[in-house]
Amino acid sequence: MQTAVLERSTIVRRGQRLEYFTIAWNLLEGLAALIAGAMAGSISLVGFGIDSFIEVTSGSALLWRMAVDSDVHRRQQNEKRALKIVGVCFLALAAYIAYESVSDLWFRRAPERSVLGIVLACLSLIVMPVLSRAKRRVGVALGSAAVNADAKQTDFCMYLSAILLIGLLLNMFFGLWWTDPLAALVMTPIIAKEALEALRGNACEDCRPSLQ
Repeated sequence: MQTAVLERSTIVRRGQRLEYFTIAWNLLEGLAALIAGAMAGSISLVGFGIDSFIEVTSGSALLWRMAVDSDVHRRQQNEKRALKIVGVCFLALAAYIAYESVSDLWFRRAPERSVLGIVLACLSLIVMPVLSRAKRRVGVALGSAAVNADAKQTDFCMYLSAILLIGLLLNMFFGLWWTDPLAALVMTPIIAKEALEALRGNACEDCRPSLQ
């Protein structure tokens, strides 16, 4: 029993380090994306930046969740609270992207070329998959739906990076301005679905509480 507690404590600290990294990375990434998006008039870049700040909120909720992990009697209650916060973050992201994407398509607002945005998307495509896998391992080890949902949010950051990169490249080389808002819009129903799953507490079908 004592060994299991110590092992769980080690995994919790690993999860905390991942969330500290998530917060630091997304603060820098979000700021860079918002600046690049404002300069280029790109909804995908601005949405990408806002997603980064939403991930900061999610990461902060997970830090709190892990800080109170030792409270066994309230662990499930704290888990549900953290999961709901992550779900609300998903909804906020989906709503923003849907509104801005439809608005840009309707008013035919074309973004400018953005080399900074392309570099940012490439960096994110390198970092996010590694971070997501690490979070998922922690989530499974702890049996935490909230950590698993946070890993999914990191996955969405990766998907948005890929969509962002494709949209920016198509706009840069072929002048296909509509790919930018359309690419962002494609993600909206997927993000909304995950938001509902998180709010219902169904975000971790594969998680098993291997460490109590």
